[in-house]
Amino acid sequence: MIDPDLNLHPDDEHNLQLASNVHPSDWRNPTPEGRYNLVVLGGGTAGLVAAAGAAGLGARVALVERHLMGGDCLNVGCVPSKAVIRSAQAAHEVGTASAFGVDVRGAVTVDFAGVMERMRGIRAGISPHDSARRFSEHYGVDVFFGAARFTGADTIEIDNAVLTFSRAVIATGARAAVPPIPGLEEAGFLTNHNVFNLTEQPHRLAVIGGGPIGCELAQAFARLGTDVTIIETAEQFLQREDRDAAEILKSSMKRDGVVVRLSTSLERVQTNGVEKLLFLKTSRGEETVAVDQILVGVGRRPNIEGLNLEAAGVTHDRNGVTVDDFLRTTNKRIFASGDVCLPCKFTHTADATSRAVIQNALFPGPKKRLSKLVIPWCTYTDPEIAHVGKYADQAESEGIQIETWEVPMADIDRAITDGATEGFLKVHCKKGTDTILGATLVGEHAGNMISEITTAMVSGLGLGSFSGVIHPYPTRAEIIRKAADAYNRSRLTPRVHNLMKRWFAFVR
Repeated sequence: MIDPDLNLHPDDEHNLQLASNVHPSDWRNPTPEGRYNLVVLGGGTAGLVAAAGAAGLGARVALVERHLMGGDCLNVGCVPSKAVIRSAQAAHEVGTASAFGVDVRGAVTVDFAGVMERMRGIRAGISPHDSARRFSEHYGVDVFFGAARFTGADTIEIDNAVLTFSRAVIATGARAAVPPIPGLEEAGFLTNHNVFNLTEQPHRLAVIGGGPIGCELAQAFARLGTDVTIIETAEQFLQREDRDAAEILKSSMKRDGVVVRLSTSLERVQTNGVEKLLFLKTSRGEETVAVDQILVGVGRRPNIEGLNLEAAGVTHDRNGVTVDDFLRTTNKRIFASGDVCLPCKFTHTADATSRAVIQNALFPGPKKRLSKLVIPWCTYTDPEIAHVGKYADQAESEGIQIETWEVPMADIDRAITDGATEGFLKVHCKKGTDTILGATLVGEHAGNMISEITTAMVSGLGLGSFSGVIHPYPTRAEIIRKAADAYNRSRLTPRVHNLMKRWFAFVR
C-alpha cells in the first residue's frame, strides 16, 4: 500500500516500485554527527546534482527531501509528460499514415489506460537513478525524509534532529501556480502534479494557460482523442517565443482538433452536475464552455513555505529565494539553485546552477557566474520550438543592432522526405559579424539540434564556422550549415565579387 500523502495513484506495481525508490516506507533517517560540508534542501534535479557532485568530491553531505526524490522532473514533469507525448505522437503517426502511402484499415483506437500505464512503467524504471538508497549507498549521502526548517545561520532542524553545516543549498523547487478564479477550487482541477494520476480519459478538457506545459499537454490529449479547448489571455502561445514560431504551433494544434482561444480570460467556473462550466471573456463578448476536466498550466510558484528562511537571514520574495550572480543568498553560507530562485525553471538549468554552486560554495578561487550561463530550452510540441540566447526584439531593446539569418525547414531535403517541412531556423548575429546572439529553431527534433548552436555560443564560434562542419546527408541539422552559408555569401560584396571575376579571368 502506497502512503496516500505521496499522491501516487493508482496503487499498482509501477507506483509501488516508484515509491520504494523515491520515498521508501521503511526508511529510517540517519543520526547526524558533527558538521556537514554541505546540507542540501530538496531532492529534485538541483538538489540531487549538488549532493552527488559534492559527495563525489569527498564532502560530507546531507540531503533532505519532504516528498519524492527526483522532484518534479521524474515524478510529475519531464519524464511522465514526454512518455505521454510519445504515445500521442504514435497515435498521430498512425492516423496520418495514409499520407505516406500506408493504408490503416479502420479507426485508430487509443487505450488511454494503457498509455498511462506505459508512462508509469517508464517512470518507475527510471526512478532507481534518483533513489534514496543509491544516494545513500553509492554516494555516501545522509538522506533524510521530512520537513526541514532553518533554526539559525548554520543550522537546520528536521524531526527534532539538528543538522549543522558549513554551507547549505536551498533547492526546494517550485509547484504549479493556481490563479484566483472564482469557482475553480470548488469545481476541482488538474495540474501537472495530479494529471498523471488519471486512468480514465476525459472526454472534454479545458487547458488554462498557453505556456509550455499547457501547449504540450493540450496537443497530446487532443491526439489521444480528448476534445481539448486551450485558453490563453495573451495574443499568442508561448509569449516570449518568436511570433512566427507561435503561429506555426497554433496552426498545428488547430489541425489536431484543439479549439484555440487566444486573448481570452477565464472569469469564473461553475459546476453543473458532473460537468464544469467555464465562463470566458473574449473580444467577441462572453462565452461558456462545458468540460469534464480542467488542467491549469499558468506558471510556477517557488516552494519556500515552512523553511523559516528569516531565521537564517535569507531574503526572499514572491519569485523565490534572492540570489546574487554567484547563486549566494543574503546569508553567505547559504546558496540556492534551480526553480526556487531562477526565472528559467528548467531541469537542465537546475542541473547547471547546481554544478556552479558546488564550485562556488565549496572551493576558493574563481567563481562561476549565473549571468554567464548560456541556457537553451525547448517546448516539446509538434513541431518542437527550441531557443537559445537573445530574441530579436530583446536585442533591439538593449540597443544591439542585429542581422537575422533565416532558413525555412522546407529547404531541407530530409524534412521534405519526412513530410515535416513546417518550421525554420533563425540565427541572430551582431550586425556586421557572425557572433551568435541567439537562435530559434522550429521543427521535429529541434530540441536535439539547438545544442549545436549552444555549443558554438559557449565556445565563441561564429555562425560562419558551421560552413566547415560536415553534416551527414540527409539530416535536418543541415539547416544550421545552410544558415552559415547564407552568412558567408553575404560577405561577397560587389567589390569583392568584381575582384574575384578579375582573378578568374586572369587565371583562365
